[in-house]
Amino acid sequence: MLSPLLGRVAMSRGSVFGSPLFLGFDHLEQMLDRVQKTAEGYPPYNIEQTAENRLRITLAVAGFSMDDLQITQEDNQLVIRGRQREEGENRVFIHRGIASRQFQRAFVIAEGIDVEGAWLDRGLLHIDLMRPMPEVRVKSIPIASRGAGPGRPVVNGRAQRDEE
Repeated sequence: MLSPLLGRVAMSRGSVFGSPLFLGFDHLEQMLDRVQKTAEGYPPYNIEQTAENRLRITLAVAGFSMDDLQITQEDNQLVIRGRQREEGENRVFIHRGIASRQFQRAFVIAEGIDVEGAWLDRGLLHIDLMRPMPEVRVKSIPIASRGAGPGRPVVNGRAQRDEE
């Protein structure tokens, strides 16, 4: 339904990011909505973990050649598009049960995920992804001692004086 106040379609589903505790996550919600719109059932796909920090996406793209497929990384989305070219416009089909349609499938990938490569083998498009192992960062925060009285705010390592 159209919301007269917002000038856009009002969503009837609850949003995880609608909580006042999640600030600055609107771009994630927009991205999820965009991906959901392209999430029809075609082509079918698998996602498998091939190693501790590696994934493989496999799409069933029978009938598509390498020239018919395109893979792009747009921000933090991996987008696979397929468009078959019509061969022989003068062909007359008695029965056409094999659809030659285009598709777009998008996957949201986390920051730092690298697309290592892709290959087409017997109607299956494989895309390998790798997540670099994060460096463990530990930062020690010093705790200052300020006597027995009430504490004063500390700014740039110095206690602030009370202005009375």
